[in-house]
Amino acid sequence: MDSDLAAALVGAVIAGLGGWFVPRLIGRIPEVEPPEHDPEAGEPTREPEDPPEPFGDIAALPGLAWRGAAVAAVAGAVLGGSLGWHWSWLLWVPFVPAYVALALVDWRTRLLPTFVIARLYVVLVALVLVGWAVTRDTGAVVHAALGWLVYGGLFVVLWFIYPRGLGYGDVRLSGLLGLGLGWLGWGPLLIGMYAGLILGGVLGLVLSLLHVVDRRNNPFGPYMLLGALVGIVWGQSVWSGLYGG
Repeated sequence: MDSDLAAALVGAVIAGLGGWFVPRLIGRIPEVEPPEHDPEAGEPTREPEDPPEPFGDIAALPGLAWRGAAVAAVAGAVLGGSLGWHWSWLLWVPFVPAYVALALVDWRTRLLPTFVIARLYVVLVALVLVGWAVTRDTGAVVHAALGWLVYGGLFVVLWFIYPRGLGYGDVRLSGLLGLGLGWLGWGPLLIGMYAGLILGGVLGLVLSLLHVVDRRNNPFGPYMLLGALVGIVWGQSVWSGLYGG
C-alpha cells in the first residue's frame, strides 16, 4: 500500500474515532457566566443582547456524535494523505476532533473557549519540542516559532485596530494554527493564513447576503481552520509556483 494512502486511512480512523467524542468535549467546556451588576459601581454593566447558546445544549444536538465523527474522518484523511508519515502528521491529525468542536462552538456562539485552546497549546508545544528531539530538525522548530509570531502577531494587530470585528479567541487560535503551519514552512503558513482571511471575507459576505449569518457577528474561527487545511494541502505547491521554491 502506498505510504501516503496508509497515512490517509490511519488519519481517517484516528480522527474519526476522536470525532465521535466531540459532544463530550463540548459538554466539558465551562459555561459562560453572565456579568453581574454591582450597584456601587455606578453605571450597570451591559449584558450581551443575545446570550450565547449553552455549551451543554450544543453537546446535546441530535446526531452530533456521528456527524462529528464523519467530518473529522474526512479532515483526518485529507490531512493524513497530504502530510504523509512525517512528524507533522502528529501535529495535526490527533487535533482534528478538537478543531471540529471549536468550529462548531464558534459557529453557534461566536466564542472560541480558552478551556480548549489553552490545552491544545500545551500539547502542541510539547509535540513541537519532542519533534525537535526526535528529528533534530531545528529549522522546523524555528519555523514553528516564527509561524506563531507571524500569524498570532497579525491577529493581535487586527484585534487592536478593530476589536469589535475580531474576538480575542481568534487571536489565540491564530497562534495555535501558526505553530502547526509554521512547522511545515512558509508556503503552508502564509497560504493557510491568507486563505483563512479571504474565506472569512468572501464566504462571510455571501452567507450574510443569504441571511445565514449576521455580518456583524460572523464567526471567524471556522474560516481560519478551513484556511489552515487549504494551506496544508496546497500551500507548498502554490508557494513554489509563485516563488520557485
